[in-house]
Amino acid sequence: MTPLQQLQALSNPARAKQKAAYHKSKRVHLGIPTPQVADLVKKWRAESNLETRISITATLWDSDIHEARIAASKLLTQARIRPDAAVWVEIQRWVPQFDSWAIADHACSAGARRLLADPARLDIVEGWTRDENMWVRRAAMVMTLPWSKQNHPDTATLAARERILGWAAHYVPDHDWFIQKSISWWLRSLSRHDPDRVLQFITEHGNAMKPFAQRDAIRNIKR
Repeated sequence: MTPLQQLQALSNPARAKQKAAYHKSKRVHLGIPTPQVADLVKKWRAESNLETRISITATLWDSDIHEARIAASKLLTQARIRPDAAVWVEIQRWVPQFDSWAIADHACSAGARRLLADPARLDIVEGWTRDENMWVRRAAMVMTLPWSKQNHPDTATLAARERILGWAAHYVPDHDWFIQKSISWWLRSLSRHDPDRVLQFITEHGNAMKPFAQRDAIRNIKR
């Protein structure tokens, strides 16, 4: 069976209905628990070379099945991939199709590894911050979360961090819930490593943020 057929063979119609309702999605759901998806992905990765994996991910993604898109994302979530240009191209192809947080977050996890592998790709991500599609704008924050997590950032990392915080500041007037949540998520993550910088951001922009986002951003800061 093909990878897609292997997924479909595990379909659980009753659970699929529950998951579709949870995600408020009209997309086909198979009702497969994420650990089962992960087990299949591990098997496919072991059995295929990079070119084949990219081909598999394209087929899975284009099926527009919830679990297949999750599987595609997981299949390309890997720190060390050389060469990785084709992987980055595939992930970029997905971004304009984001329409739900679960799939977008899995795909952004894969994309984050490719950004860390080549930070020059942040130039491309910056273009997403001006996209009409809210999910694309949100992806710029979610995919760059690794820059919020270093305890001892070097000069280049600090510069990238400030660049991304600039995007966040640009997003502040946008009161869409998912955009505000992406700002607070990034700041809350950074607060574990540089609380003073987060408090500075809140001092400068907090009054223009939605109250829930402002609270979420600083909830881990002890004062």
